[in-house]
Amino acid sequence: MIKSHSTKVAVIMFSILLLSYIINAMDRQLFSILATDVRNSLDLDLPKIGLASTIFTLGMGVAGIPTALLLTRMSRKNVVILGIILFSAATFMTAYAKGFSDLLLYRFLSGLGEAMQLTALLAIGTTYFIRHRAVAASSLNFTFGIGAIIGPIFGAFILNQFHWQMPFIVFGLAGIPMLVLILLFTRAWLTEAKPTEQQIQIEANNTDSAQSILSRKPILLAIATAFAGLSIYGYLGLYPTFLRESLGFHAQDAAKIVSFYGLGALLSLFGGWLGDKYNYNKVLFFFLIISAISGGLVFTPLNHSLWLHALFSFVFGGAISGMVYSNLSAGLIKSVVSNKASQASGLFVASLYIPAAFAGYILGQLKDHFGWSYSGIIQISGCAIISAILIIIATLPVKYRK
Repeated sequence: MIKSHSTKVAVIMFSILLLSYIINAMDRQLFSILATDVRNSLDLDLPKIGLASTIFTLGMGVAGIPTALLLTRMSRKNVVILGIILFSAATFMTAYAKGFSDLLLYRFLSGLGEAMQLTALLAIGTTYFIRHRAVAASSLNFTFGIGAIIGPIFGAFILNQFHWQMPFIVFGLAGIPMLVLILLFTRAWLTEAKPTEQQIQIEANNTDSAQSILSRKPILLAIATAFAGLSIYGYLGLYPTFLRESLGFHAQDAAKIVSFYGLGALLSLFGGWLGDKYNYNKVLFFFLIISAISGGLVFTPLNHSLWLHALFSFVFGGAISGMVYSNLSAGLIKSVVSNKASQASGLFVASLYIPAAFAGYILGQLKDHFGWSYSGIIQISGCAIISAILIIIATLPVKYRK
């Protein structure tokens, strides 16, 4: 950790930045709860609303690498601010979508802004808190978990009081106070910190730290991230729709169930601690298997029990969001030298979110052919297992590969 300034003050300032990420998470989780209402209002079929549910991730993925390059020309703080402005404005405008095309546009733009904020925050946390990179990366997902709890419940509450457009309007305006806090209370010595010469020299002598994001291990971890993203966003994109349209849960009950996924994501700090203390590859493999089991089960009726669905949503959220997401992001960043942290952050974001953009559409198409339960097992479980296999391959020494 860079110690030229007070660690306590650094943690407080980073916490303010993390607070803004709660708004990001709330915006991301909102649409899936309102998908049925948007679908009925705009007369969309299931694959189309599935695509609209996850197309924002295409914006996130497309923005990942360009944002990493932008960070070499613009301050990280300004990239965070620009990202908040973009995704908040796009969320606000979603309320005024008139058809499928402009709905996709607003969702795509929200993803661009969310990726700019996420990439910059990952770079800030993993560069300043360099000895605790997994915890710094997982703190982002911890705050995502808070937003994932608040977003569905608050969104469903607003929906119950008003109409489907109002939650988008309220959530879009919520970015304004976050901008004020960041402008007033964060400083460049945190947001623009650079690795020390000593750290650069240590990493130059460390064969485990690649000099390029195009090296073997970063690329394998990136591919593993892509399959994990298909699993995560298959769930996030259409699971609330499955609950409402197949099992008959009301919007408020579906929101409660999905909020347990966010509760599981609060395990991220523990997941980051595990990754820093132990071998993050072993942590990844174990919890990807747990993700595969629990992710397949949530797309079965489970006797139509709200609490059983909530339980397995919590397990799935804790495994894939609390443990897997945290250690994939930190692991990919750890796999390269610290002065490539921004590029590794961008690669992680691109790898996770470009494939995830089509997760809802793919699951919607699978459902039309195989039904909900088999489709959930094929996509949610299958992609998690493939990701686990890739993690094993990434850990094999090159000399053992044929």
